[in-house]
Order: sequence, then C-alpha cells, then structure tokens
Amino acid sequence: MSRFDTTQWSIVVEAQGSGDDARAALESLCRTYRPPVLAYICSRGYRSDVAEDLTQSFFTRFLERGHYPEAGPARGRFRAYLLTAIKHFLVNAAEEAHAVKRGGRIRFESIDADASHSAVLPAGGDNPEQVFEQAWALAVLDSALHRLRKEAQLAGKGELFEHLRDFLAEQPNNADYARVAAALKLRRNTVAVSVHRLRHRLLALVREEVAQTAADKGAFEIELRELRDALGAVVE
Repeated sequence: MSRFDTTQWSIVVEAQGSGDDARAALESLCRTYRPPVLAYICSRGYRSDVAEDLTQSFFTRFLERGHYPEAGPARGRFRAYLLTAIKHFLVNAAEEAHAVKRGGRIRFESIDADASHSAVLPAGGDNPEQVFEQAWALAVLDSALHRLRKEAQLAGKGELFEHLRDFLAEQPNNADYARVAAALKLRRNTVAVSVHRLRHRLLALVREEVAQTAADKGAFEIELRELRDALGAVVE
C-alpha cells in the first residue's frame, strides 16, 4: 500500500461519526487546520472575535453538512479544496448576516461595510490566499514539531529537545552550541550531532504531514515544493 492511499480525506470522513474515533478525528482536523482557516478569515477584514466565531462555524458546517460526496482524493490536494470551501462559506455567511434580523441568530459582521470589495490585508501587501498558504505551511511545521517533541519525550530526551528546538529552524553558531553543551553537561560535538538528527527527523515528519494531504505522488511533490517556498531551509 502506498503512503498516498490513506490521506487526510479519510480523517474528514471519519470525523462525521459519533464515537470516540470520530471525536478524535474531529479534534485532529480542527487542531491542525484551524490556524490557516482563521488567518484567511482575519485577512478578509473580519474582527478577531468574529473571525473566531466564523472559524468555529466553518468547521462545524464543513463536517455536519457533508461536503463529502464531492470531496475525495480524486479532487486533488486537500489544501486547495479547503480554501475553496472557506471562500464559499464566507459568501454564504455574508448572505445569512444580511438575512438575519438583529436579536435573532448570530450576525457575522465585517470591519468594512462591503468586505468582499474592501478587505483589510496584512502588512506587506499579502492577499488572503497568500496568508492562507503561509499559515498552512506553519501549521504543517507545527504539527511535525509536536510529533517530534512527543517522540523525544517518550525517548527520555524531552529536555534535550527543548534546548535544541530553536536550532531546528535556524543554524546555531559556536556560542549557541557552547551554551547548550554547558547547560546539559554534554560535549559540543554531541550537541551538534543531536541537532543534525533532530533536523533530519523533523524533515521526515514534515514530509509525512504533507503526504497526508496529497492524493498521489504528483500532488505530494507540488505540496512539498510550495511548503519549501514558504518555510525555506526548515524543509530543505
């Protein structure tokens, strides 16, 4: 069986159930993909509290209303599908907001009178799609780091991981190695080797995370390339 045979699509479908496995799948889905969804909605000009409500509502509706007949590995990358789903959701939410009278159901209000034509974008000229892509990349990295931390803790190397975590994204200098070596009472070379091994394992975990959202090898290569563009040396 290829590692592309079981993708994140299966987690989405599993989360429709009502048992413990379904709740675990739902928690995994929301925990991993909440940041990019929230970032995208915020970048469209919604207040932070409204964006939080919209994000929660998005995942609830995404699961409860069954986007699944048309959702599956054959549709391509889960990231692209999810972004399309968010866009449709916001359009529908805006229509509902106009239709609901004050004092009735929750109203979703944007900072701007017409957010679809005048979105507040983050500094640097990023558009909402770019914000989503960057937040997605960070979510993938964060999920991989979380798994790496758990592995280190299970191996009795939790303290070592916490000291070396910052070195996984940026190359440490000699002073950094010396400081950590002294704190942990290890040789500098031992610390350097540990950083190399953690980086290698982190890359493997990042690749596993990416593979979970790709239906085939072609999609996997595209996802990994775009992730490299967003994160740089972290996944080199």
